[in-house]
Parts: sequence; C-alpha cells; structure tokens
Amino acid sequence: MRNNLPNVSYFWYEPTYYQRIKLFCQEKVPALHTYPRDWAQKHVHLFSRGRGPHVRNNSPHRVGEADRELFNQAWRVARDHHGNEVTFYLPGMIRYGNLRGLYPAISLTGDRCELLCEHCKGLLLKPMIPVTTPEALVDKCETLARSGRVGVLLSGGSDREGRLPWEMFYNAISTIKYEIGLFISIHSGFLDRSTAKSLKEAGVDQALIDIMGDEETARDIYHLDGLRTVINTLENLVSAGIAVVPHIVAGLMYGRMQGEYEALRTIARLRTASLVIVVLTPLKGTPMWGVSPPSPAEIGGLIASARLMMPRVPISLGCERPRTEEGQAMEELAIQAGVTRMAVWSRKTVDLAVSLGLRPRFQPTCCSVPYREDFSKRFPISL
Repeated sequence: MRNNLPNVSYFWYEPTYYQRIKLFCQEKVPALHTYPRDWAQKHVHLFSRGRGPHVRNNSPHRVGEADRELFNQAWRVARDHHGNEVTFYLPGMIRYGNLRGLYPAISLTGDRCELLCEHCKGLLLKPMIPVTTPEALVDKCETLARSGRVGVLLSGGSDREGRLPWEMFYNAISTIKYEIGLFISIHSGFLDRSTAKSLKEAGVDQALIDIMGDEETARDIYHLDGLRTVINTLENLVSAGIAVVPHIVAGLMYGRMQGEYEALRTIARLRTASLVIVVLTPLKGTPMWGVSPPSPAEIGGLIASARLMMPRVPISLGCERPRTEEGQAMEELAIQAGVTRMAVWSRKTVDLAVSLGLRPRFQPTCCSVPYREDFSKRFPISL
C-alpha cells in the first residue's frame, strides 16, 4: 500500500465516545442454497462475541459462530452478483488529507430549514455551498465545472411538509445537466408525482431519499404526517424513471434500531438503483447529542440482511457514521457483509479488502454515483 492514503477529516461532526452494546444471537441462518429472502426480511439479527470469519483476532468487535454463516452467505452472494470490485468514495464535503472529493453539495435554501428533523436541526446544511437563486446556481456550477468538479449534490432545507423549492430551479437544472455537463444528484425531500416527473425531465440523474420503516420515526424524528408520505415519494420517484438511491439511517430512534428492517422490506419491493446505509452520528446542538449509535454488529447484520434481500443491488456504507473504534469495526463488518461501495475509508479497511481478494477502486463523488472511469481517473489515489 502506498503512503498516499492519509487520515480523513470531517467538517460537520464532533467525535464522541460511544457505549458498546453486547448482543446475543437468537437464531442460525439456513444453508446458502436456500438463502432466505423471506427469512432475511423478517429477522432482526443480534450478535454475540466470538471469532468472525475475517476479523483480526485482536478485534474487540467479533461476530459469533451462528452469525458467521449469515456473513458468509452475504459475502458469497455479493461475489456471485458483483464480482470482486469494491469502490471507495470521497464526497465533496469531506477532506481526506490534502484531497477533497469533486462532488460538492449545494444548499438551495442556504441554512434555512423549517422541518428541523431531530437528528439534524438544520446543522447538516452548514458545510454546504449556499445558493438560493436559479441564476446563482448556474453561475456556481459553471465555476465548479471549470475547476474540475464532475457533478453536484443539490440539497437544502425543507418546508414543514418536507418539500424543497424545486419548481423554481427546473430550468437551472436543465442548464447544469445539458449545457454545463455535470452529473446531478438531489436530496429529493418528500414530493408528489408531478414534481418527480418534472425533475426527471429537467435532467436529474439520481434522487437520494431517507427511508424509515415505522410511523413513530416518521412523525417524531422527521416531523412528517406519517410513513405514507415517505412511501409515496419513493414510489413517485421510481415511477418517474429517476434512478433512486434510498438511504437508511440506522439508529434514528435515539440510537435504537427500530424500523430499519421494515425499511429494507419497503425498498426491496421496488426497483431502486442502489442502497446506502448510514449510521446515526449524534450532532452537538441536536436532541441526539450524547446518545450511542447502534453497535457495529447491528450495522453488519443490517447490511448482510440487505444483501440477501437485494442480491443484485449495489449497497454502500455511507459517509455518515462514527469515526471511532466502533466505526472502524463497522467498516470491516460491512466489507464482510457484502457492500460493494463505501464512502470514505481507513487504510486498515482497504488492506482488509485486498487481503480478502477484492480489487479496490476510488472515486471522488458521493457513494450513490455509479463507478465511472472518467470520474475515477481524476482522483490521485491508488494502491
């Protein structure tokens, strides 16, 4: 490994200490030749300590004998459907040593948000580039393209219904896509079918949307009227023909796993482009500050079950996750559980991937963006 994999730094979160949670396995996994779509959808896997199939012997985060079979099945399914490539991504909001991704995030509302979800309270808007008019958006994207950026993530705060002001930006989005030539991802917010169709016609390449699996999280964390708003939006985006990349934020109920497996079931019923699993990162200044995120074993189990439920779908461990010992264990278990993508990375995780026979690739975009050689070659990271 060359010495060009520096330490990563982040702009928006402050590290905290996380409580470890000891969990116990309740049930073994059936054999691979009958690998269980229905079983994987129905079960929340709990983990005990023990030697994992690939985790180093001195790791404090190991899975038990029964759970090794779950991970082994997920690993084999990933290799059968996705080969041996794994892509590591660097989004535009994150600096990796002296490098930064070439895919900046832009807030169309500046730092304003009326929805003020409990886990964010608008704080995730602060590191984004504030651009609040169509003319300014086009000007900014022209500047970004000239400086070598390959795409943008359009985001922003929501109104009290969870909507972003997309209507005023349709023409600007078309200019960015067809004249400037940037790849366009959006944080869609929650929208109707007409808006989804207009975004597709404007040239949006992909829509990123948080999916939760229970009414309590939709109402009490996201301040929505209910889960139907979320499911309708997902269906509207798929119906419009936009490549949809659902995100599951594990631990949204103040660190507890609550509706994540139901969210997987919802996503598995539809044709989505990929899946991103991120982990609650408690932010100072929000009601979540100081809570403990889910354990690495819980995250690994969620990813492994997702792989069995959606064998052909690219799955990523996203950029929002703890940067602690627990976060490192999440990366290692995610590799074993069959992810094909990971946002940001540690050298230890890349070494693990290589030792398991995987071929790492690097791309300076959000992990929702499919691998493209023309994007990757602009990124001076290699093995």
